[in-house]
Amino acid sequence: MADQAKQPHLNGAYYGPAIPPPAQSYHAHGRRHSGCGPCCLVGLLFKVVVTIVVILGIVALVLWLVFRPNEVKFHVVNASLTRFDIMPNNTLHYDLALDVAVRNPNKKIGIYYDSIQANAYYHDNWFASAWVDPFYQPKKNTTMLKPILRGEVPLVGSRINEFDGEKRSGVFPIDVVLNLRVRFKVGSLKSKRIKPKINCDMKIPLKVNGSVVAFETERCDVDF
Repeated sequence: MADQAKQPHLNGAYYGPAIPPPAQSYHAHGRRHSGCGPCCLVGLLFKVVVTIVVILGIVALVLWLVFRPNEVKFHVVNASLTRFDIMPNNTLHYDLALDVAVRNPNKKIGIYYDSIQANAYYHDNWFASAWVDPFYQPKKNTTMLKPILRGEVPLVGSRINEFDGEKRSGVFPIDVVLNLRVRFKVGSLKSKRIKPKINCDMKIPLKVNGSVVAFETERCDVDF
């Protein structure tokens, strides 16, 4: 009993060996990898491209719904063929003047004709070219193009017999193709340059001594 009385009172504190701290994680915080790898970058780039394409598609659809563009119309209203002869050396001499009406029926779209080249073909064989000055065509406008094709060119031998028969009839099958480079203008916006092709298939009478069979207006096919 005496020994028990001499023991100091315990206060609940622990005075044994120090308790070691918990083990650190193997990977230090400073060593963790951050950023985006190559696959992640490719995926991000793909998403950006898709988003841009979708936005451009929506803008194009909205513009089309708002402006409703109508096809430009081309008609050859007159063709004056004053010479179409073969010389003894099989050289074709020609003199052809055309009046081509170009109608822009759109109410809100203007057209820049940056380049206009007229090419003439006889039985699918090219024989002449001419350039027309570039111009701007405003909305709801009709402009007249007047290409003149004049010169000489060797004629393929197999076409001579056909030529003789057509000369007797006084009418020649001549096709004129207009190769264009155009841009469309909507407000202050301009489209990129496109290259439509205009095909005009005609039967053109030859003027003889001032008399000529009446030329009938021909509508041309527009290929964008």
